[in-house]
Amino acid sequence: MTPLQLSSNDLLADRRADYAEMLFGSGDHAAAAELMLGALEIAPQWAMGWFRLGEIQEAAGAFEAAAEAWRMSLKLEPADRPGAALKLQLIGAEPAADSPPSAFVEMLFDQYAEKFDHALVETLHYRVPELLTAAIAATGRGQFDHAVDLGCGTGLMGVKLRPVTKRLDGYDISAEMLRKARDKGVYDRLIKADLQEMEPEGRTADLVTAADVFMYLGALDRVFASVIKMLAPGGLFAFSVERLAGEGVFELQESRRYAHSEACVHGLIAAAGLRLVSLEHAVIRQDRREPVEGLIVVTERAI
Repeated sequence: MTPLQLSSNDLLADRRADYAEMLFGSGDHAAAAELMLGALEIAPQWAMGWFRLGEIQEAAGAFEAAAEAWRMSLKLEPADRPGAALKLQLIGAEPAADSPPSAFVEMLFDQYAEKFDHALVETLHYRVPELLTAAIAATGRGQFDHAVDLGCGTGLMGVKLRPVTKRLDGYDISAEMLRKARDKGVYDRLIKADLQEMEPEGRTADLVTAADVFMYLGALDRVFASVIKMLAPGGLFAFSVERLAGEGVFELQESRRYAHSEACVHGLIAAAGLRLVSLEHAVIRQDRREPVEGLIVVTERAI
C-alpha cells in the first residue's frame, strides 16, 4: 500500500492549501474552505485534499458541503484510508456501519507507530495493559503455555504477558506497529492480520488478550468467533472496551472510536459460549484531558 498522498503534487495547489490551513488555524473556517476549494480546482484528483476540505467545511458548520467533499474523497480513494465514511456517519449523512474501513485502521496505526508508546503512556495515561494483567492475575492463573495478543500494536501488552507465558504470539493489522513490536523482542511470532477477517494459525492458546483494540472494530461477532477457534478449553479471554454509557449496543464516537455497552459485552460472551469471570469499570486513559471509562473483562472457555 502506497503512502496516503498528503501533497497534491502541484506547487500552486499546495501553496493555496497551506494558506487555507493558516486561515483555519486563525479561526476563519469559511475563508479557509474557499481557499482549499480553490486548491482542489487545480488538483481535483487529490483525495486527501477533499477529505481535509470536508473537515474544514464541518468546522464552518457547512455539513452538506462537508458531505460532498467526503464523498469525493471516497470516490477517489475507495479503500478510504482517510476515514471519510466514518465522518459521513458521524454527521448523519450515511447510516452507521458495523465496522470502520480496514484500510483506515491500518493507515492510522502505520502513521501513529513511531510516537505510539509515548503518546499513550505519557500523554493519554494509558492503563489497559496494567489493568488487564491485574485482572488475569486475580483469577489465580499465574502461568500459561501459549498466549495470543490480538491487536498487539507496539507490544505494550506483550511486555506484560512475556513473564507469564512460555509462548507469545501477536496479531496486528499495521506493519509499522509490528515492526515496533518486533524491536521489543518479546514475541515468539508476529502475524499481520485484519482481526475482522482473521483465521487462527497454529495450536490453540490458553490465554488470548485484546487490549484497547475493540474500539477500532465496532461489531465484534466475527472476532469472538475467531477467538473461540484459537482458545483451548479452559482458556482465558481477557479484553477491554470503551464503555458506552447510553442506550444501544455500540456507537461510533466523535473520536472515530467505538464504545460498547455492558449489555453488548454480556451478549457477546453468552453467544460465544464463554463464562464471565470478572468485569470491572475503570478509567482506561485520558482523552482531551477527560477520563475515558472502559470495561476490563475476563472470560473463560468452558471445558
